[in-house]
This record gives sequence, structure tokens and C-alpha cells, in this order.
Amino acid sequence: MSTFDWLNSEAFTAFGQHIMWSDMVGNSIGLIALALGWRRSIWTWPAQFLSGVVLVAAYASAQLSGGVGKQLLVIGVALWGWRQWTRGARAAQDGSIAVRFATWKERGVLLAGTAVGTLAVGALFTALPELSWNPWPDAYIFVGTLAAMVAQARGLVEFWFAWLLVDIVGVPLAFSSGLAFSGFVYVVYLALVLWGLRDWWLRTRQPADRQRPALEGAPA
Repeated sequence: MSTFDWLNSEAFTAFGQHIMWSDMVGNSIGLIALALGWRRSIWTWPAQFLSGVVLVAAYASAQLSGGVGKQLLVIGVALWGWRQWTRGARAAQDGSIAVRFATWKERGVLLAGTAVGTLAVGALFTALPELSWNPWPDAYIFVGTLAAMVAQARGLVEFWFAWLLVDIVGVPLAFSSGLAFSGFVYVVYLALVLWGLRDWWLRTRQPADRQRPALEGAPA
């Protein structure tokens, strides 16, 4: 049996839901990535990258081409975010970064980009129904996830608010798509997001020099 076949095999059944290895493993790594993001650890990005790689198999098995595309973009953004956090300008000696609230201009750009992106992706999914079973909810999660990751890469507290909005739609969509473990993980995400939001919010009240000693030896 190939690795791909194993990932797409059933791990167990719970409450009438068939749990696949890819769904369980990929989302478990995603939970770890979110927890590392809460701690402002640079390892959040390798974890997000690995989670995306595994979840490609989960969405492929569920015949959700749009989900596969989302995970491929997640992989790309994870690599970019990894580079952003290792550049060192805002990184602390423990590998974490300084955090702040976005400016009103940055919020406007994020909101406008998310709205336009959702409309564009939703129209694409509607025109090509083979890409998604639920075009508009899938587009919302697709673009919202990318917006959250971009905000995280920039150390913006709004990253957590973006994840909250993704969770609202992500839970029912995952269960309706047969990815029960994804739905369960989104519920756990909610608790982590609330804790992470509180932690980052409190850190914005700290003096900048306490958040941001330079990371020596960070790659350019």
C-alpha cells in the first residue's frame, strides 16, 4: 500500500462518521500549528506546511478540488510566512515575534482583499461545480484562511479574528462534506483561537522593546 493510499484509508468510525487517516493526521498537525502560532514560535510555519501537504490527500479523497487548491495555496503561504518570521526584523530571541494591531489602512486592505477574493473564488466554484460541492461557503473558507495566514505572517492580532470568522462556516461545512474529524478540529480551533487572541491582545500592551529583541543569525 502506498503512502497516499494509506492516508486515504479509514482510521476508525465514530458516531456513524468515517474518519480517514489524512483528515485526522492533517488536522492534528494543524492544531499543533495553531498552538505554536499562539506561542509565537517560528515552528508554526513548518507545521502549517506539513498539515497542508497531508490535507491535500484528504480533500482529494473527498473529491473536493477546491479544497485541494486551498491546501496548495496554504502550502505556498506557509513558506512565505516562514520566511517572514525568520527574516529577524521583528523576531525575538526565542523564535517568536512582536505582535500588534493592524492600522486602519491594513484592515481596509485585508477586508477588501478578502471580499474581492471570496467573490472571485465563489464565482469560479459556481462556474466549475466539480471544484466544490458548496461553492460560496468553500470560497469563504478558502479566502478567509489565506487572509488569516497573511495577517499572522505580519504579526497582526486581527489574524485571530479572521480564524473566528472562518470557524463559523468551517464546522458545518466539514461535517456536511464527510470530513468529520475536520469538523471536530474546527471546534477545538475555536477554543485555541480565543486563548490565542487573549494572549496576543495582552502582548500589544507590552513595550515594543520587551517584545522584540533581535534574532541573531536569522536567515535573510
